[in-house]
Amino acid sequence: MGVNVTMQSDLCATRLPPIRPKTLHNLKNCVVSLTYQLMKETVLKTTISILAAICAGFSLLMPAVAAQAPAPAPAAVLAVMEKAANWQLAHPTGYPADDWTEAVGDAGFMALAGVSGNPVYRDAMLAMGRGNRWRLGPSLYHADDQAVGQTYAELYQQLRDPAMIAPMRVQFDGIIAEPRDGTLDFLKPGVLMRWSWCDSLFMGPPAWARLTSVTGDARYLEFAIERWWKTSDYLYDQQEHLYYRDSRYFKQREANGRKVFWGRGNGWVLGGLARMMQYVPANHPAYPRFVQQYREMSERLLALQQPDGLWRASLLDPASYPSKDTSGTGLYTYGLVWGVNQGLLPKDKYGPAVKRAWQALAASVTAEGKLTHVQPIGADPKHFDPESTDVFAVGAFLMAGSEMYRMGLEEASAPRVVTAVNSAASYHLEKVVDAEGGEVAVMDALTSRVLPSQATAQGVRFHADFAPNETRRFLLFPRKALPATPPVH
Repeated sequence: MGVNVTMQSDLCATRLPPIRPKTLHNLKNCVVSLTYQLMKETVLKTTISILAAICAGFSLLMPAVAAQAPAPAPAAVLAVMEKAANWQLAHPTGYPADDWTEAVGDAGFMALAGVSGNPVYRDAMLAMGRGNRWRLGPSLYHADDQAVGQTYAELYQQLRDPAMIAPMRVQFDGIIAEPRDGTLDFLKPGVLMRWSWCDSLFMGPPAWARLTSVTGDARYLEFAIERWWKTSDYLYDQQEHLYYRDSRYFKQREANGRKVFWGRGNGWVLGGLARMMQYVPANHPAYPRFVQQYREMSERLLALQQPDGLWRASLLDPASYPSKDTSGTGLYTYGLVWGVNQGLLPKDKYGPAVKRAWQALAASVTAEGKLTHVQPIGADPKHFDPESTDVFAVGAFLMAGSEMYRMGLEEASAPRVVTAVNSAASYHLEKVVDAEGGEVAVMDALTSRVLPSQATAQGVRFHADFAPNETRRFLLFPRKALPATPPVH
């Protein structure tokens, strides 16, 4: 889009044509128009030099201007998140409560519960867990049936009821004892007992990582890390920096001859990376490798975003699948905004993209709160009804919203950053952290959850779990800057 520039000087008042990428052409037009107004050669030369500098300067500044567009107001983000969540609660699915579809929705409800003042969202998760008797899905090894464990672990982190994680610990201990390792070839028998498809990296590993965080038992995290990289070595295309959905797609091609990389499938991986890195300590030997893959994928996906802010079901052949897809876009938005908020991705480069994506996602929520343009359950690009919706996409939307909420808060009211250190060589669970501060709200910098805190004579006190020798950051916002504060239970 062109920028109209008005220059005023003692010599003349000239309205220049819009600055476009062809700056020299515009400059020529500027010069031609000036020659009819300026009579002296020396004045003409001086004016041309000034105009050349200004035209070039505006051309260089155009990306920066776009990058400075503000994030949506936190109150507006929270409002559309709650509207979508309320619609979903009022329209339950027919899926089993321990199914992966529901589990991804649960992850989103937990993200919303971490910033909303309405207790209904966490209460719904507690009711779900109790209804499931805190058990995982029916298949012992299947990653999809482990996904609900992410919510169990997060609820345990908040309420410390051992019953919430007891069945998961027993099941994961059994898997560690008999891991059933083997081929990841998707056509071989028993392959679903391993993380052999890209979706599994969102479903399984983050549950294992969370269990380590709340128990201090490092075996679960190490199991997840080792299996993550086995899957990555098999499914990650080192040239494209994208994941095949599974081995059946290695040789398949789109109508345009490009490789088949499923939109939502790669969204599962990017979201899974973010949810893993929340619980892989920065001082862990594997952390740099996670960061490298996360940045590689983010760079590639940024270039594949469509002009309307969304991604398509086929990443490399969007023309063949032009339908908007909010499920993959929700996962990408979540993963990318999380990285910007962590400082892993430069905000001037990724900020405009995630803001466009969020705007497109929010526009896909109807007045009643239904999230539309959701590709139904599948394994590859498909055409679908634009009115389609599903709970897993709502979960992705809510996770993305929680990170957009934080971005808006940081832009509106720069937080004070508090750093806390566990100097011990062992896990320190429920460590007390004291910080200076008056009327403040404390946000966990890794998860963007607003933590329970209490005022003290010196400032504020809260609790957090720490890995060995881990340094963690917390953001202190003026309490009045938050549209709402999660209730303390």
